[in-house]
Amino acid sequence: MKKALLAAVAAVALPVAAQAQAPSPGLYIGAEGGLNWMFNFNATGSVGAQAGQSFFITPTTGWAAGGKIGYDFVGPRVEIEGVYRWNGTNANIAGTALNNQVGQLGILANLLYDFMPASVITPYIGAGAGIGFVDGNSSLSSTVFAYQGILGLAWNADQNFRVSLDGRYYGTSNPVVNGSSWTNNNFSVMLGLTLKFGESAAPPPPAPAPVAPPSFMVFFDWDRANLSAQALNTIKQAAGAYKTKGNARVTATGHTDTAGSEQYNMALSLRRANAVKDALVREGVPATAISVVGRGEQGLLVQTGPNVREPQNRRVEIVIQ
Repeated sequence: MKKALLAAVAAVALPVAAQAQAPSPGLYIGAEGGLNWMFNFNATGSVGAQAGQSFFITPTTGWAAGGKIGYDFVGPRVEIEGVYRWNGTNANIAGTALNNQVGQLGILANLLYDFMPASVITPYIGAGAGIGFVDGNSSLSSTVFAYQGILGLAWNADQNFRVSLDGRYYGTSNPVVNGSSWTNNNFSVMLGLTLKFGESAAPPPPAPAPVAPPSFMVFFDWDRANLSAQALNTIKQAAGAYKTKGNARVTATGHTDTAGSEQYNMALSLRRANAVKDALVREGVPATAISVVGRGEQGLLVQTGPNVREPQNRRVEIVIQ
């Protein structure tokens, strides 16, 4: 049961942590919209019977919509955002724009930070400050200082497309209506869509191909383990390669063709390997650095049937690594 639970948790967690490619910096644009809740406030009337009268305003649930343009540094982001908010109210104050509604526009510069920007799901936080315009004696007539704090989650559909959901507190300095000020505090839940124009990150370069260790082949006459002049020349080259490489190991692996019995050929392959070892020692390779292996008919260079005298199979392979 415990193993099954751990497997289920891993199955859910792995897609969240995964990302096809690392993100890249780039310019982005976005649109957003959602719900806005405006806190209760007091306003004062100035016309007719309402002159001097204080109104306790209870806004209804409203909406918010806007757009943004910014730059993603992969982690930090900066953006300019404009959002219009609207809420209905329970009061109509004559001679003002507060006629059963409150509208406001905020234009803010935001600084945000994405946690785990390479993940499919990215938490983020942010803060912004700028200028706001709030309904007063006329529509959006009260100019104020605006600020906000943001906390959200984003789903990175791919390198360039993001869907976000965040909650934000939005407030301003006190707007003025009829010469008196009132507090303006809001909480918004916003769903956003963002398109980034940055180039997709280049895939990592392929791993370098493994370099095969230096190897040499010494060939033999049939049923012989003695070294020809050409074989001695090859062994001299192998010894030079060992000295160039420095602290290395040398393996001499003997082989035979398929003529003869397996037992005889195994012994013959080992004699050939030891003959090559002795020649390497004469060329200055320490005996302690050389390993000899006899493989008999195993590892044929040229595949043949039994009892075939194939010259390419009568050999010792020298590998330096």
